[in-house]
Amino acid sequence: MSGSLLEIKKKIVGVKNTRKITKAMQLVAASKMRQFQKKAVSSRKFAWDLFKILENNLSDDNQSIYTEIRESGKTLFVLYTSDKGLCGPLNNKLINGLFRSNKWNNLKEDERLLITIGKKSHSYAKNNKIPVAEHFTNIPEKLTSLDAIAVVDKILKHWQTGDVKEVVFVAPHYKNSFTFYPVIKTFLPFTNEGIRSNLHIEEDEDTHSTVDIFEDSNDSMIFTPSQELVLDKLYEQIVQALFIQSFIELKASEYSSRMMAMQSATDAADRISNDLKLTFNKARQQAITQEIAELIGASMALED
Repeated sequence: MSGSLLEIKKKIVGVKNTRKITKAMQLVAASKMRQFQKKAVSSRKFAWDLFKILENNLSDDNQSIYTEIRESGKTLFVLYTSDKGLCGPLNNKLINGLFRSNKWNNLKEDERLLITIGKKSHSYAKNNKIPVAEHFTNIPEKLTSLDAIAVVDKILKHWQTGDVKEVVFVAPHYKNSFTFYPVIKTFLPFTNEGIRSNLHIEEDEDTHSTVDIFEDSNDSMIFTPSQELVLDKLYEQIVQALFIQSFIELKASEYSSRMMAMQSATDAADRISNDLKLTFNKARQQAITQEIAELIGASMALED
């Protein structure tokens, strides 16, 4: 019986130590989630303002390589996932959001290109023998413009070669600390309909707070060196801004999901610890009762 008590006691200590780890991870995730939540809101406003500028300047007279409507070519999918696990259903939602979608399944294998962001998506594609054109891992959380350019340039190169007719981003949309969902957004080629759909992905206070200051015509605006070159650079800057925005929303969703997962793990550790304590007390009480019975039996035997 003493051996059983020691074993239960060790389990209790182990569960308590695990609880300390999950609680610490929960607090760290909550802190980082708040940081990325603020960045996500700011990046959305910046991307929306760029979209407004582009929407006002996008016309039939201002054609660019980024506005070409191509009849043939592959569809390039950019799939965002995290590098680390322990973040609940986030990665499964993103992966299933792409590979179970009609947009992916309606295309033949030779009509698809895949770029993965994060280790989880690359590992899934590798295990399921899905070809990956490019993969990027260990992207720093404090993402700078130079870090983003290194990735965005490779995405744009696929478009600039003319082999791709559409570029699609698959990333989480962060709504609040408890809600996020994967979205599939087409960013190339740029069209008025695509711009409007991306501008109104989520109708909330943040979208309404964006001031539309670009409603007037730009006929009197002077572009240097030329309007075509300025718009081309604007297209590239928008793709870069969208990449950064999607990455920040990924991180906000990742830490939100990790916070909830670690909270659930902490609650589970509390329940297991309480159950083990109850089992320990019952076993100890049973041991004490058995020892008392043995002492009484021994005493009665000596009297006889």
